[in-house]
Amino acid sequence: MLIVGCDYHPSFQQIAWVETDSGEVGERALLHSTGEAERFYRKLKEQGVKVRVGIEATGHARWFERLLADLGFELWIGNAAEIRAKRVRKQKNDREDARLLRTLMIENRFPRVWLPDVSNRDLRQLLWHRHRLVQMRTRVKNQLQAVALNEGVRRKKGLWSEAGRAQLESFQLMPWASRRRKDLLELLDNLTPRIAALTAEVASARRQRLGHISKQGNALLRFLLIEAAQAATRSNPTWRREFVHLTMRRGRQIAVVALARKLAVRLYWMWRNGWDYEKSLEFGSHVGQPGTGYGVK
Repeated sequence: MLIVGCDYHPSFQQIAWVETDSGEVGERALLHSTGEAERFYRKLKEQGVKVRVGIEATGHARWFERLLADLGFELWIGNAAEIRAKRVRKQKNDREDARLLRTLMIENRFPRVWLPDVSNRDLRQLLWHRHRLVQMRTRVKNQLQAVALNEGVRRKKGLWSEAGRAQLESFQLMPWASRRRKDLLELLDNLTPRIAALTAEVASARRQRLGHISKQGNALLRFLLIEAAQAATRSNPTWRREFVHLTMRRGRQIAVVALARKLAVRLYWMWRNGWDYEKSLEFGSHVGQPGTGYGVK
């Protein structure tokens, strides 16, 4: 087997390999734009060599992952923080990084991370797309709110009602300010139905297990959990009471994160046991406590 430690960069990769049968070692830099890296791995496939490649967790490597999967090569992706902690020498460069990855793989100390399947990762693209469109719509709304404030009108959410929209369009503005308002309203009208369609797609997509709220976790997942927790506090009286109680004790930001974590735990148990929301309320540390509507009656 050929074990390859790969220090991956968007434009090139520095590799250090070892042939486990003969003990032969080597190093090389491979460019991506010229196709040199792809030719190198395809040549190994033609030679019938069994290959295992190890890289640190990084972005912009989807094409490389697809290439190795198509060739039938094994790809190990490692936790970058743990790999950094295993470094002994203070000297750091691309060659040393590749050698370190090779050494960790040979000694079975390579800290592999879990990777979602292809369909799961594609679903995340849907979530990212909706997330970015929501951010765009928020910026557009903030600019329109600024237009209204400059005209002495402060309607907050009421600005998006039929009456608020009519008032916004009735302002007598200078030519370029009027053009800006017109373009922003057109953007808002285009974004809103797109986001609604994507929201329906997300709602109908296959459910996946949610992880922990962590600064080392997925940023999009944290955003979605916080967004869901805020929606729960607005629509569910029980969640609203708990949110107010936590806000008085610990502050708003901590309260939102705490409820987001509670929501993630509840979703996990619903997913694991196949329960609906009402069924999940019959179990948990809150069951039977005074002041709750659940537990033994």
